[in-house]
Amino acid sequence: MSETRLTLPSPAKLNLMLHILGRRPDGYHELQTIFQFLDYGDEITYAVRDDGVIHLHTEFDGVPHDSNLIVRAAKKLQEQSGCSLGIDIWIEKVLPMGGGIGGGSSNAATTLLGLNHLWQLGWDMDRLAALGLTLGADVPVFVHGHAAFAEGVGEKLTPVEPEEPWYLVLVPQVSVSTAEIFSDPLLTRNTPPIKVRPVPKGNSRNDCLPVVARRYPDVRNALNLLGKFTEAKLTGTGSCVFGGFPSKAEADKVSALLTETLTGFVAKGSNVSMLHRKLQSLL
Repeated sequence: MSETRLTLPSPAKLNLMLHILGRRPDGYHELQTIFQFLDYGDEITYAVRDDGVIHLHTEFDGVPHDSNLIVRAAKKLQEQSGCSLGIDIWIEKVLPMGGGIGGGSSNAATTLLGLNHLWQLGWDMDRLAALGLTLGADVPVFVHGHAAFAEGVGEKLTPVEPEEPWYLVLVPQVSVSTAEIFSDPLLTRNTPPIKVRPVPKGNSRNDCLPVVARRYPDVRNALNLLGKFTEAKLTGTGSCVFGGFPSKAEADKVSALLTETLTGFVAKGSNVSMLHRKLQSLL
């Protein structure tokens, strides 16, 4: 009897650095970034249906059912694989939308991997990642599940092994529009590419930070407060601000001070996604 029901984690990611090298003719931006996962995220439950219907039971304000990346990922995989099975899906959501920690992309990747397992499709990672790229530039790194130096629009991945500190992530209550940041005339778009691996220290900035901090006072405030205790960084083009600590105790101590007025969480950095660790345990 094959599995018909499965619950999987859908982890957050951080961009440890983000350099924008230029704008491409198609309007996308050429970039270099380092992705690392957090042992923190959403939880998605899947139950196989035999009638081909794909149904996400959890509702999201302002996101129609068929526009949700989870549903789009499931339908694309169903269409491209010719699978006649369907799926019921429920999600316990903790990752903020517009936070820059990969919520939607992670959910899409977890869905591709989960359904590949439940529907017994036998697709390899490269094939799933290529399908994921049609859903979003950040989906492939979640599919592959290893910390990576990323180039192109974020889809050309080289595995890396950065340190795995404890992070305090602050979550300002604003949703940052990626399109708005990338279209800002003041955005730096001419950072020279890094050719050295691993990335030299001192190259860990995020080119989007000055634009996001200028447009969003709540983000600027979080950066200033966290910056009193450790180097405060912005992840992606989102609102979340993070800093690394050598131990959970130190991260918790600063969290207790700052989360009296700000929302946030403490999580361990991980070079292997907790989704992949869970899938490995099922084999």
